[in-house]
Amino acid sequence: MTKKPSPEDTAPICQEHHNHHISLEHMISEDNIDALADLLKVFGDPTRIRILHALSCQELCVCDIAEALGMTQSAISHQLRVLKQSRLVNYRREGKTIYYSLADSHVHAILAQGLEHVME
Repeated sequence: MTKKPSPEDTAPICQEHHNHHISLEHMISEDNIDALADLLKVFGDPTRIRILHALSCQELCVCDIAEALGMTQSAISHQLRVLKQSRLVNYRREGKTIYYSLADSHVHAILAQGLEHVME
């Protein structure tokens, strides 16, 4: 069984390797940390990732998304509500049909970079 190092054992190492002090002006505010954590939680659901991926290709209505993902329109609508609240998707109405798209290029970039990361 290995002994866990005490703070006294690691203090010289930390002092030796960490001569830089982090300025408070470079720290992320607690509000921004919480907002980022909430955003990443939204990306933590496979169904929402599938929806966002479908929307990264083109604007779609609920019935098209449901058909593409093999899910009910009700299930898709529920997930779209979460995505709208998180400002990840936009929508527009054309007659009785509502079309959804990614909110902006940041959402597309997050998806693309995340996929690139997991495929490395």
